[in-house]
Amino acid sequence: MTAHQALQNTITLAQHAERLGYHRFWVSEHHNSDSLAGSSPEILISAIASKTERIRVGSGGVMLPHYSAYKVAENFALLQTMFPDRIDLGLGRAPGGMPLATMALQENSSRDIRDYPNQIDDLIDYLHNNTDDHRFQGLKATPVPENAPEMWLLGSSGSSAAVAAEKGAGFSFAHFINPVGGPQVMQSYRENFKPSIIGQQPAASVAIFAVCAETEEKAEALASSLDLSILLIETGRSRDGIPSVEQAAAFPYTPYDREHIAHNRGRMVVGTPDSVKKQLEQLAAAYGTDEIIIVSIIHDFEAKLQSYKLIAEAFKN
Repeated sequence: MTAHQALQNTITLAQHAERLGYHRFWVSEHHNSDSLAGSSPEILISAIASKTERIRVGSGGVMLPHYSAYKVAENFALLQTMFPDRIDLGLGRAPGGMPLATMALQENSSRDIRDYPNQIDDLIDYLHNNTDDHRFQGLKATPVPENAPEMWLLGSSGSSAAVAAEKGAGFSFAHFINPVGGPQVMQSYRENFKPSIIGQQPAASVAIFAVCAETEEKAEALASSLDLSILLIETGRSRDGIPSVEQAAAFPYTPYDREHIAHNRGRMVVGTPDSVKKQLEQLAAAYGTDEIIIVSIIHDFEAKLQSYKLIAEAFKN
């Protein structure tokens, strides 16, 4: 698959999700990647929002330490003005790529990751036109939308949750990255949440890999592609795109590989519609949230569309 086709498929998937009744569609930020095409969520958000009508569109997320908070505020103020009350600003502090890409992104302007909370303060001030006492007094992020975009902090640890609670932002836990300790992190976020100009109540979601098909056998076959994809990334082996089901079946797994894959199954739900629905409901109950973000990495695009459809239909029935 070409990069062009991958991006066109992303727009098609967003339209499909809107028709199925999904509430949000977020796109990620990855750099110098042979298998992930989205390096600029702001541009992709604009393309998706222009081809849809209702669904909220956002970043999952912008890796803020790479950038000027003011420029990020301008980008999302513009998006929110173009697509009123449909834009989510999801923020992260991971690099989104290997050290070489980070060095290039931050060339001549490297930032200390510990400055992330201060960057968020700046971003809030710019988006809410609250710079009377700012070091850049009177600075505006224009155009100024009627309402600021929703702000979410993304993370897989307690430190990200603590920042979200302190700032009054929404918090989305990446269970698909770290399946351990998430419910406790989410509880701490709620208990320590401080109302602010960006949120009066805690807003919580959890993100997980999901693969759904008409039968358990087909779902397992589709998931084997995801299993191999994660394995190759985490063991430092080369990967050109997402492996196919056939490649996964033919791969020479070692006993360690199979143990690694079995452990990673805690990061995903796999099965028939009824089974996936039950697993997602259990996940939502554990985290105390009614909003779940589904990450479906499936080699065959038609199978991916069908997976989202089956999950949506399961929750409507």
